[in-house]
Order: sequence, then C-alpha cells, then structure tokens
Amino acid sequence: MLRPRMLAAAVATAAASTVALLPAQAQAAGSVHLYRVYYDSPGSDTRSNSSLNGEWVQIKNSTSSSVQLKGYTVRDATGYKFTFPSYRISAGKTVKVHTGKGTQSAGHVYWGRGSYVWNNDRDTVTLRTASGAFRDSCSYNSTRYDSKMC
Repeated sequence: MLRPRMLAAAVATAAASTVALLPAQAQAAGSVHLYRVYYDSPGSDTRSNSSLNGEWVQIKNSTSSSVQLKGYTVRDATGYKFTFPSYRISAGKTVKVHTGKGTQSAGHVYWGRGSYVWNNDRDTVTLRTASGAFRDSCSYNSTRYDSKMC
C-alpha cells in the first residue's frame, strides 16, 4: 500500500513543478501587454482636454528588444478603438494612450477624442496586434478605485 501512495505523491509533485514552471518560462520570453488602466480621471468629469488626458491605458514592452506598435489597437467593451500611429516602444519601457488631444512624445500617444472612453465603474480594455491577433485584455469592475494594474 505504501507504494501507490508514494507513486501518487511523486506524480502530484511532478505535475505541480511543471505547472509552476510554465508561467515563469512565458514571463522570461516577455511580451507587449496591458500594464495599467486609469479609468477615472482625477477631479470632476468636465470634458476638458486635461481631464480627458487624465484617463489613459498604459502598455508595457517586457521583451528584450524594441517593438513597432504601428497598427496595434486598444479597444473598450463598447467598441471605441484607438489605432497606434508609427510608434516604437523600447525594451522594458511603457507608453500611455491618453484619451484627449496632445503631441506624441516618448512614453505618450494621444487618441484625440473630445469625450471619455473608459467607464468609471466597469469596462474591458483589449489590445490587438496590427494583424488583429489578440494580445491582452484587462477588465475592471469597481468604483472604489480610479485605476487598475493589469
């Protein structure tokens, strides 16, 4: 009887070890992914450009090389969609997609909208590649916070 128990314990340990290694291997490879969404801009929702730019989605490149984001899209659950212009994100860096208007610079691109995109209570952010392949998503469902780490 001791033998089947030992075999079962060995199998369980091996399975747990394999499962534990999978995420680490995927993280080691890195990815371009959603990092944070700031869905409730500070202060009152006045639709001013500074208020609109107070809501943003941050994307991180955790790979070891730069990635061209031209054609990548960020979309909310309703279907509002931002398409990246030519923008190269360096290895280990982030870029914020601001809702309002502004001039593209290192770490910042602008949607150019005159109204808010991200609901203050719940929504889903989806990131897709230029070819339309799913890259990442991040959902939130809370009015207790203004942002969510994805």
